[in-house]
Amino acid sequence: MAVKKIPLRMCVGCREMKPKAELYRIVKTPSGEILIDKTNKLSGRGAYICKSGECLKKAEKTNALAHTFSTSVDREIYSRLAGECDNLD
Repeated sequence: MAVKKIPLRMCVGCREMKPKAELYRIVKTPSGEILIDKTNKLSGRGAYICKSGECLKKAEKTNALAHTFSTSVDREIYSRLAGECDNLD
């Protein structure tokens, strides 16, 4: 019997590899817009972040999303992610 592989992605906050299902995906669309991808199907460059406030704070402090996407990232994205993290608690 074949064992199904679990896709892993690296969190931009803590830099740890985690299962893709445990992470938020943030995407830079081909038009340059930065969005939170809840469906994990939007086209564009993706970055992943843990669903914890700690990783979010690390990512914001180091400006990790801006480095990943090579563009400035609006603070609203971090605020919306913080709201999503609060909903989990």
